Amino acid sequence: MSPSSPGSPYPLRLEGDPGQPLNRWLPLVKWALAIPHYIVLVFLWIAFVVLGIVAFFAILFTGRYPRSIFDFNVGVLRWTWRVGFYSYEALGTDRYPPFTLADVPDYPARLDVAYPDHLSRGLVLVKWWLLAIPQYLVVAVLAGGGAAVWSGGGKESWAASGGLIGVLVLIAGVALLVTGRYIASLFDLVIGLNRWVYRVMAYTSLMTDTYPPFRLDQGGHEPPSAPAPADGDLVPAA
Repeated sequence: MSPSSPGSPYPLRLEGDPGQPLNRWLPLVKWALAIPHYIVLVFLWIAFVVLGIVAFFAILFTGRYPRSIFDFNVGVLRWTWRVGFYSYEALGTDRYPPFTLADVPDYPARLDVAYPDHLSRGLVLVKWWLLAIPQYLVVAVLAGGGAAVWSGGGKESWAASGGLIGVLVLIAGVALLVTGRYIASLFDLVIGLNRWVYRVMAYTSLMTDTYPPFRLDQGGHEPPSAPAPADGDLVPAA
């Protein structure tokens, strides 16, 4: 298990920018507007699971995640986050999500995962279930008890089912409806919680060996990396 040191960037980067003012009434109907995306995502996640099983065996025997499968699965996570940011994972934008797996630089919600040159063949056997148990417990609180749906072969599909994120987004939606404004501190917290969930998704989907940090990085943008301390800055142990 590769730890993520404090201040170091995690291989998955998730960002969300509220940008333009939000329509106070639109959250009431976003569930209907997002239906076409939900339908597409059902099929994308089926493909994600199947290809993830292929990647599982590829990593087990070669120590590498096939690049074409990796890019597709990152695209599925990216699409999922854009729809979630638009709808009820964040209510962060009124701009309709594009129908594409590719990165859209000018869209308010973005996600990317750094491609690993090599992955541990041993960790692939245990990280998605045994090592991830503490993270699953956290995610169950953040995204709801049904956040992870097991599908075998070391893979799982994900679906938000309430949890702390759902409660906070509901509060944000009510505040938006009443005041026409999204509470900034609440937005930062919601994005931070989603960032935690998606980091766990990347780890348990075998995209990285870096263990998700037990750290809440709030805000719409990833925290800057802390520079490595110079030798003269190190405090000798007593």
